[in-house]
Amino acid sequence: MRSLVSFLLVPAGIYAGLCLLMFLTQRSQIYFPVPESDATGATAMRFPVDGAELKVWTVARPGSDAILYFGGNGEDVGFNASSFSASFSQHSLYLVNYRGYGGSTGKPTERSLVADAIALYDHLRLRHPQISVIGRSLGSGVAVQLASQREIDRLVLVTPFDSLVNVARAHFPYFPVGLLMRDRYDSTSRAPGIKANILVVIAGADEIIPRKRTDALVAKLRPGQARVIVLEGARHNDIDLEPRYLGELREFLRR
Repeated sequence: MRSLVSFLLVPAGIYAGLCLLMFLTQRSQIYFPVPESDATGATAMRFPVDGAELKVWTVARPGSDAILYFGGNGEDVGFNASSFSASFSQHSLYLVNYRGYGGSTGKPTERSLVADAIALYDHLRLRHPQISVIGRSLGSGVAVQLASQREIDRLVLVTPFDSLVNVARAHFPYFPVGLLMRDRYDSTSRAPGIKANILVVIAGADEIIPRKRTDALVAKLRPGQARVIVLEGARHNDIDLEPRYLGELREFLRR
């Protein structure tokens, strides 16, 4: 009996150790900060926030309309500056480098990223009465929380999910991620608070966000609130290369 107990304790100890490792390293598995780089046609705005300073790539234009962009967890948002500038010619653009990303200081967490988004929105609203928001992948979680707490013009969610916990469950089915995760990005609980019209863009061959995770989020929106398009063949990280991508966004955001 004693040998049997010892035999069972070994795998239990290994499993507990793996759970502890996952808990301690979880943010390094969520956030993949990119180094500072250039953005063609954009200028850098330094925006102070609580305990950090954000580097926001900016394309300034006259008029009241602006687009606020939140990228993926490993995305260099500056790469979008040129294509966004050409596609959204009537909008000023603000592409946010999260804390620790692309020349911004600080460390990323869900609480800090959402607080930074709200602070930046409040600052920009003084000169831009009409602000639309684009959130891609992880950025969709930030965008949903912002849109549920502030009045925005239009909301674009690219490869979004219902909650990061549910996405993690799909990738780590044998671990109690619901108990381990700190940064949860629970978009479904925030979705009913969004008043803006929404465009949801799905990658038909998404290997990161299971389709049912996006469908679960859409189900929480008001009937008729969202237009949902699927770009067949597009994968999670190359959806912006699909020929229809920018055209669909441009048409939706056109005033």
